[in-house]
Amino acid sequence: MAPATRVVIIGAGIVGTNLADELVSRGWTDITVVEQGPLDMPGGSTSHAPGLVFQTNPSKTMTLLAKYTMNKLLSLEKDGQSCFNQVGGLELATTPERLEELKRKHGYASSWGIEARLVTTEECLEIYPLLNKDMVLGGLHIPSDGLALAARAVQLLIARTRDAGVRYLGSTPVTGIEQANGHVTGVVTSEKTIPADIVISCAGFWGVEIGAMVGLPIPLLPLAHQYVKTTAVPALAGRNVLPNGASLPILRYQDQDLYYREHGEQCGIGYYGHKPMPVVAASLGVTPEHVDDKHMPSRLEFTYEDFDPAWKLSRELLPSLKESEIADGFNGIFSFTPDGGPIVGQHPSLDGFYVAEAVWVTHSGGVARAVAEILTQGWSEIDLAECELNRFEEVQLAPAYIKETSQQNFVEVYDVLHPLQPKESPRNLRVSPFHARQRELGAFFLEAGAWERPYWYESNEKLIKDLPAEWQPVERDAWSARYYSPIAAVEAWKTRTAVAMYDMTPLRRLEVSGPGAVDLLQRLCTGDVSKKMAAVTGPVTYTLLLDDRGGVRSDVTVARLADELFQVGCNGPVDFAYLTREARRQRDNMPSKWVQVRDITGGTCCVGLWGPRARDVITAVSADNWSDKALHFFRAKRAMIAGIPVTAMRLSYVGELGWEIYTSADNGQRLWDVLWQAGQAHGVVAAGRSAFNSLRLEKGYRSWGTDMTTEHDPYEAGVGFAVKADKTGYVGQAALEGRSLETSTRRLRCITVDDGRSMVLGKEPVFSNGQAVGYVTSAAFGYTIGKPIAYAWLPSTVGEGNKVELEYFGCRIQASVTAEPLYDPQMKNMRG
Repeated sequence: MAPATRVVIIGAGIVGTNLADELVSRGWTDITVVEQGPLDMPGGSTSHAPGLVFQTNPSKTMTLLAKYTMNKLLSLEKDGQSCFNQVGGLELATTPERLEELKRKHGYASSWGIEARLVTTEECLEIYPLLNKDMVLGGLHIPSDGLALAARAVQLLIARTRDAGVRYLGSTPVTGIEQANGHVTGVVTSEKTIPADIVISCAGFWGVEIGAMVGLPIPLLPLAHQYVKTTAVPALAGRNVLPNGASLPILRYQDQDLYYREHGEQCGIGYYGHKPMPVVAASLGVTPEHVDDKHMPSRLEFTYEDFDPAWKLSRELLPSLKESEIADGFNGIFSFTPDGGPIVGQHPSLDGFYVAEAVWVTHSGGVARAVAEILTQGWSEIDLAECELNRFEEVQLAPAYIKETSQQNFVEVYDVLHPLQPKESPRNLRVSPFHARQRELGAFFLEAGAWERPYWYESNEKLIKDLPAEWQPVERDAWSARYYSPIAAVEAWKTRTAVAMYDMTPLRRLEVSGPGAVDLLQRLCTGDVSKKMAAVTGPVTYTLLLDDRGGVRSDVTVARLADELFQVGCNGPVDFAYLTREARRQRDNMPSKWVQVRDITGGTCCVGLWGPRARDVITAVSADNWSDKALHFFRAKRAMIAGIPVTAMRLSYVGELGWEIYTSADNGQRLWDVLWQAGQAHGVVAAGRSAFNSLRLEKGYRSWGTDMTTEHDPYEAGVGFAVKADKTGYVGQAALEGRSLETSTRRLRCITVDDGRSMVLGKEPVFSNGQAVGYVTSAAFGYTIGKPIAYAWLPSTVGEGNKVELEYFGCRIQASVTAEPLYDPQMKNMRG
């Protein structure tokens, strides 16, 4: 976009004003900010937010967004006072489980470059003398954390951007969004219509109502959260000069859903342990012209009875509070989402309409910068996949789903959660046609994207006794043993030595068709997808989608099924939105090159039939030719299996002979039954995601979103082979010029654990010569090679043969950087 682009930002809270500032700093000038409340105190979440900025998070994205926010607020000052009080943060453990969690969290800090230190009980008392020593087992101290002065920051940002030409309209409700030809054209307010080329909704929990104006479901739920200030605490007397000042670290008592900060001589207490209190933003009415600290739309009446347990717990942890009372309390509204992440991105079908919602003060500056980068240069320095507006499945946008899961997220906000821990409810929203058979086989299901996914099958437990000694699984620690079963070793063994059936149905499938299909895919993909059909087979291409700076926005498999018909296997709803938007733009620019992009996932299903006996199984039930010559590696064809029409693709992410076999959903159960019966003579088993993940890591196959993101280019990520060397004109091609494996300063490396036993799960820091130099992406036990495997981002100076250490719950595990792939490097098994 050009700097002359007309921009309207809806909302003058901490996100909207930061966004205006970020755009101004990049040379944009035609910016209007519309706020329904008075500009001196808009009355949204920013106006009452306690301002805690804890940077360390299991998500690298959220950590980096918080880190930028902290630095931005530190730099924003007036009269020598910045908008960030860097008092540090202290997280407490009062249970053994929390103490272990803090060790893991310290690992996150090391992985993401945040200075942090595990501290003893005595050190906790030195840092925060008010604590009850008898309750504290230890803590995590982060010196760079602190308190954001959010309301002050907003006023300084308004003043700074006004001086740069930004227009602000206070007490001006938005009543509609104008659009024409699939593009936003203006914002309708109670007073006038403001022309716009780009509109960004930064309306916070009112974002649901703004989204409804353009037919866009915004998956957030406004929920009230309790916060109180005590009367003066004698132990705090004289500590802070300013009435709202603080010098003690912000304190989190997550075992009881509590946090604390100073307000001069008073103590502020926030509580998540009460029942969820959902709010409908539209019911709050019009924001009044006069808003103050005690009267604002986002500040609801305090319910003392809900806070009573917190008050008792707080007086136990901080005995000095027994000399004070509750002076003031309120139930403040914040936005919660089904997965806890912000909602950021462009409307899937209305160009120029963006949202940046459900963003807490903690991440506000970082999100604003990311949106500004997208608008001005086309990409964000920080990968935003976990924040993407379009990341949710359609079923997850149902109001009932949003309400239930967002409330669950509120309840679990401070809980110790396992990385594989699924939602308990709602479940069984999306099941494959094989679900009934999987249940009969004792499938253990976990949930992702609202799909039920088998991780292993209890019916295979009886085969553990038959495992050869070299395939026997090792004992695991309690944490890595959660959501795991040694049955996975059986399923991996059978895949390598006989044949297994995998349910690949949840993988996203798109049908791309029309006279412009080749043009669209050639323009977006790094590989050559224009290869012609043979007599009965079509080419299948593993390729990448890049952004304009050469970052990997997705990896996809493109199968040509007819001259103008392709099936694209991709990573989720974001890819669907991207291809649909690009198809629409191509049609507008070249009407004769129209393209239809359809999501066919729900109407189809897929069995991955893999293993050295796979051909024996399929030839028993199909008269088609399944030889290497008739259907060689990375080719697809239509065929019949026991009278069932299928599309078979010769590829495998477990590294064995076999096919992905697709059919319509109505034929799914029959296809499963036919293959299952035919496989009995050849030792077939049903296999789950646990074995699948192990086998794919043995082959070195990357998982987008885990092993690589938009922050990485293909050569760094080890998928440079998917970039056709002599191809030009695709998105990101110019940015890749001059780059290669040799020019990469970092690499995704394969690591094996030296003792053959110690597990890691992902996101752990990697140390070289005693220094944290990278972090683990994916990890699994490699049953074929008999030792744990991890992939990790490391500097290119750390290469094959080098020794490293992985930190797991505070302990260092010796490991080696290893040549990849670990299994079948010549690809003999898959190629036949």
